[in-house]
Amino acid sequence: MARVALVTGGTRGIGAAISVGLKNAGYKVAANYGGNDAAAQKFKAETGIPVFKWDVGNAAACAAGLKDVEGAVGPVDILVNNAGVTKDAMLHKMTTEQWDDVIRIDLGSMFYMCRPLIDGMRERNFGRIINISSINGQKGQMGQTNYSAAKAGIIGFTKALAQETAKKGITVNAICPGYIDTEMVMAVPPKVLEGIIATIPMGRLGKASEIAKMAAFLASEDAAFITGATMTVNGAQYIAG
Repeated sequence: MARVALVTGGTRGIGAAISVGLKNAGYKVAANYGGNDAAAQKFKAETGIPVFKWDVGNAAACAAGLKDVEGAVGPVDILVNNAGVTKDAMLHKMTTEQWDDVIRIDLGSMFYMCRPLIDGMRERNFGRIINISSINGQKGQMGQTNYSAAKAGIIGFTKALAQETAKKGITVNAICPGYIDTEMVMAVPPKVLEGIIATIPMGRLGKASEIAKMAAFLASEDAAFITGATMTVNGAQYIAG
């Protein structure tokens, strides 16, 4: 019987590529989304993947949403924590709301999503948790103290939870994408985008499908001995020591 995978922020960008990639790998996939109903319904119609709407930055909403997913699709074996937001500003101009929203959604969601699922994974002696961090959580980025802090926090969360769950057959890993050819990145002014690409030794943006393939690998039996790892996928733009 096919294992069930849930991808948060799974109807657009990198998340959509991961959802499709996991479906193509043979998993039963559910995709969470936060607000764009039109995009979610279009994704559902094109892929046949069921979609579920809730705010991953709200603990009660996550608990309720996960019950809906498990009722409709089955117990979640594979969780991809992909959902996130950016609210960029230099720190001396950043508002408390900008800080709180990014930390709540990008980092708080790690706990809000994993906590309701972890007991079931432990009971079944199997689980795959894949957390999407960022190159900017590794190296920092001007104007993104909130985002960089949240994405760095994801790496620490991943390492700690991996140690807690290893004996229960649950792996927990992080992926740190660099600049990927999503709609958001492609909407950057051409001259700015050229400047970004110039800092990437491979001379191109990454592909969402490349992140999806890494997620599918980490979800597979081939990756059963990999846990607590940070997978850097950025074309050598940043190489962690």
